[in-house]
Amino acid sequence: MRTTTRRRTAVGMTVGAVLALMLTTPAGSATAAPAAEGTGRNSLVMVLDSSGSMADGDGSGRTRMESARSAVGTVVDSLPDGYPTGLRVYGADRDRGCTDTRLVTPVEPLDRSGLKQAVASVKPKGDTPIGYALQKAAADLPQAPAGAIGTRTILLISDGEDSCGTPKPCEVAEQLAKDGVGLRVDTVGFQVRGRAREQLECIAEAGNGRYYDAPDAASLARQLQRASQLSVDGYRLKGTRVEGAATRDRAPKLVPGQYLDTIGPGEQRHYALDLDAVSTASLSATAVPQPGAKVDMLDALSTRVERDDSRCDLHTEFFSQHEGATPLTSAVLRVPSDKGGRTCDEAGRYHLVVERKSQEDSDAARWPVELTFGLEAPLPKGTTAAQSQPEYGKGDKDAAVPAGDPKDVRGGTGFNDAREIGSGVWRDRLLPSQTLWYRVPVGWGQQLRYDVEFANEPTVKGYGGANSYGASQVYTPSRHPVGGGTGEFDPSTVYNGRPAKLNLGTVPVAWTNRHEHHPNVIPVHTKGGFYIAVTLGARAAEIAENPQIGVVLRVAVLGDELAGPQHGAPVAEPKATDRDDSPGRADSGGTGGAGWTGTAAAAAAGGAVVLIAGTVLVLVRRRAATRSATTETTRRSA
Repeated sequence: MRTTTRRRTAVGMTVGAVLALMLTTPAGSATAAPAAEGTGRNSLVMVLDSSGSMADGDGSGRTRMESARSAVGTVVDSLPDGYPTGLRVYGADRDRGCTDTRLVTPVEPLDRSGLKQAVASVKPKGDTPIGYALQKAAADLPQAPAGAIGTRTILLISDGEDSCGTPKPCEVAEQLAKDGVGLRVDTVGFQVRGRAREQLECIAEAGNGRYYDAPDAASLARQLQRASQLSVDGYRLKGTRVEGAATRDRAPKLVPGQYLDTIGPGEQRHYALDLDAVSTASLSATAVPQPGAKVDMLDALSTRVERDDSRCDLHTEFFSQHEGATPLTSAVLRVPSDKGGRTCDEAGRYHLVVERKSQEDSDAARWPVELTFGLEAPLPKGTTAAQSQPEYGKGDKDAAVPAGDPKDVRGGTGFNDAREIGSGVWRDRLLPSQTLWYRVPVGWGQQLRYDVEFANEPTVKGYGGANSYGASQVYTPSRHPVGGGTGEFDPSTVYNGRPAKLNLGTVPVAWTNRHEHHPNVIPVHTKGGFYIAVTLGARAAEIAENPQIGVVLRVAVLGDELAGPQHGAPVAEPKATDRDDSPGRADSGGTGGAGWTGTAAAAAAGGAVVLIAGTVLVLVRRRAATRSATTETTRRSA
């Protein structure tokens, strides 16, 4: 049995001993499950305070309402064409009234001019029925199609606290968050302090969202842009819907493919798999909380693969920071031993178990979970695999990475639309609480090595020195997190608006790495698209003046690509499509979108490797933490 626990040290903090429970999964057949689109339509409704206090001056020579109109116009201009967007107001129609709220513009494909005209006609007048307006706003957002999961965002802009008392805004937000997967409530406090700010912070925390402070008109526009763009750029889920069972005896059977489920706090989900005695099974689970939702350092996602009462592999990923949630991925392997004879080498029924570990006051919403399950056939008889590559060698922390001017690229929202890039220097921009994804082809005998640099950014007026973090994680084609080996790399860094850098990499790809012992070596055993995820902490919204923060990736794919996994394989012939200087298309379509290829053939070397895509994926988690990996190897029961 292999047990892997990834503890991350939050910047400036030490994480103590952590509990790690894993999942149980039965492995499926060799027939690929159909890949289904699991993403529902994301949508946004802005809820604008139009109470009497919005007629007050904001200190710039304009009223608060005038500044709010301008900020909403800036947001509307930044949203993509056709994005479902609506506007609700409260306190705009009557001098007094705790039911005074109105949907000014329905949540429909974006009508920029219509929405700007609508907000221009709103006049501040009455009370502040925040709780009642939130209830109505939730009903304004369209439900995702059956079987799909989308992000529905309520963006509340207010300059004060609720004046009606009932329903209580925090309780409304909490109930809305519990009632459905994918709903979040973000709040922007415009020139608020004291109890008003506390209430808006409470609403956001209870509603799986974030509070953004806006002390002036410029910051109001900036924070509204950030919140609305997170709604647009949420993780694009993909997979066939499945419902895991609470117990092993009721577990649904999976075949190789990609799936979508949901998981609640403290919950276990069981899935059954049928495995032969020779294939390597790869399983991943990616949990996708709302960006920035409240999490504890010790909140975790755990996976476990079992045969009867024997645990074949365990893996637990922790957030290890409390700035807010990001995708978190845990993955496990069932690798038959060279000689066989152990319980986990046998053919038969196995189980995958996915568990979510949460503190009592952490986000209580159900999280979407993307699962992948893939099988790799053994090498043909008579083929001798190349020697394993357990050392970083020339790809260690001190390895040279590309220099020169960066080229613009736009990262994807997750594994399924990760942007394909190659060796080179790439420039992007990301939001606080956001994770961007890239995919780098790495062949047999090659290794990935990269640096991430966060830009020098102007800080907001009155910045008091609070720190956030930048972090990265690299994943194998089957979505196994690797590369943070103890002391080898710096996968996270403090971010305070000044230049900051981190680095990460993998060992060279070798078939026999699967029989090694270190958790950063075992998964690096097949060629394909390796994923880079880059995260910026939520607290950066309190630091940087620009809505987005610049980031540069210096990516190197080191070593000659070999023609196959066998011993003595020649260097592969360059492909006509090989180009290191241009971004490729986004990953797309079915299990290929999960970073797997249907068949990886080393024909010239006679070492064909069959890879049937499917993986159980748990949300990736970016940490504001220094990562350390601890491996405990014990004998499997016979």
